[in-house]
Amino acid sequence: MMNVKFLNPFVEAAFEVLRAETGFSLRRGDLGLEKGVYVTEDLTVILSLVGQVEGTVFYSMGLPTALALVSQMMASEVASLDPLAQSAVAELGNVITGRASVKLSHAGYESVISPPTLLLGAGARISTLDFPRLIVPLEFEGGHVTIHLALREGRGNVVRSGQLPTPPRPEV
Repeated sequence: MMNVKFLNPFVEAAFEVLRAETGFSLRRGDLGLEKGVYVTEDLTVILSLVGQVEGTVFYSMGLPTALALVSQMMASEVASLDPLAQSAVAELGNVITGRASVKLSHAGYESVISPPTLLLGAGARISTLDFPRLIVPLEFEGGHVTIHLALREGRGNVVRSGQLPTPPRPEV
């Protein structure tokens, strides 16, 4: 089951990062809970967490919102989603999730995050299987971004770069 104490670090991080990168004033919409498949918008940034918090985070938005965000970040009009603009959108999700994972760590939940994946195109169906998703809409003058948090308390320790867990030895 989704632990609501994982919500605030993501909302705080999203507000901090989006405000710093774009200057937009943000408002949080009404929270929701979804258990069915997620149907993508034009762009979806996907990141996974592993450790004491595990699951997947989606940042979804329409193309006009993505262009507005990137235009604000680059301080010039961006008219198409070229590779640089795609990288900027993916990096926003990465920075928000990284900042949220630091906040989670301060609360006693250490996790590592995956590199971001950017899914382009509306209408793809993604199942989070047995992870219900907490839906967090963020609205601003450039559009809206919806955060989907499919997270739960993990059972394992965090594996850091360069560390490999030792598998148990088979009994003979």
